[in-house]
Amino acid sequence: MNKVQINNMPTLTYSTEEAINRLRVNLNFQAKDVKKIMVISSTENEGKSFVAFHTWKQMAESGVHTLLLDTDLRKSVMAEKYQMEAENGKKLIGTSHVLSKDMPLKDAVWHTIMPQGDILPNVENLVNPAMLLESETFHRLLDEASEEYRYIFIDAPPLDLVSDGEKIGSLCDGAILVVASGKVSRGMVQNSIHQLERAGCPLLGIVLNRVEDQRKKNYYQKYGYYASEKGKKK
Repeated sequence: MNKVQINNMPTLTYSTEEAINRLRVNLNFQAKDVKKIMVISSTENEGKSFVAFHTWKQMAESGVHTLLLDTDLRKSVMAEKYQMEAENGKKLIGTSHVLSKDMPLKDAVWHTIMPQGDILPNVENLVNPAMLLESETFHRLLDEASEEYRYIFIDAPPLDLVSDGEKIGSLCDGAILVVASGKVSRGMVQNSIHQLERAGCPLLGIVLNRVEDQRKKNYYQKYGYYASEKGKKK
C-alpha cells in the first residue's frame, strides 16, 4: 500500500474552518452523479489549491471516500507546500508520472492518515502537459476514480493562463470557481464562467476568498453557492 505523510497540515481559523464546512455541506446537496469536481480560478494566487485541499480534507474526515487529484501540471506547489513525504523509503510520484507511464489508479494513489482520504499530487512540473491531459490515459484515470470515490476534487490550472483548465473541465461534472476579493475584475470572472460553459462544465458554486472583515480587520473565507440544473439532487 502506498502511504504518504503530510507533514504540514495547518490549523485553520474558526471562520475559515466554518466556511469550508459550509462548502462541504452544500456539495453534499449535489446530485449523486456529480462526482468529478474541478476547483479552479481565473488567474494565479487566488487560493484554489487551498480550497481544494481543505474541502477534500473535511470531506474525508466526515467519512466520505474522497480523492484529491492535482492536475496543475505546470506550476503545482501542493506537494512542497504541505511537505508530502512517501513512507517506507518510497519515491513520491505524482500525476505527471502516472499519466506518462499509463499507471492504473490503484497503483498510483497515495493513502493518508485519513482512512477515507486519498491523494495524487503532482511532483514534477512540465512545460507542455497538454498531450497528457488530452490522452486516453487521463480520461481513464478520471473514469476509474469516479467508480472508486464519491468525490474527486480536481485542482486545475487557472483559466487565464492556458487551455488546460477548459480541457479538464470538459471531463468533469462541475466546477467550483475561486475568486480572490479585490484581485480580479467582474469581467474576468464573467469570462471564466463563459469558459466553463463553453467546456460544458456546470458552475456548482463560487468561493469568494480573502474578504476583509472591517470589524475584525482580518481575512476570512466566504462561500457563495449557485446550483445548476445538473447540480440539483434528483
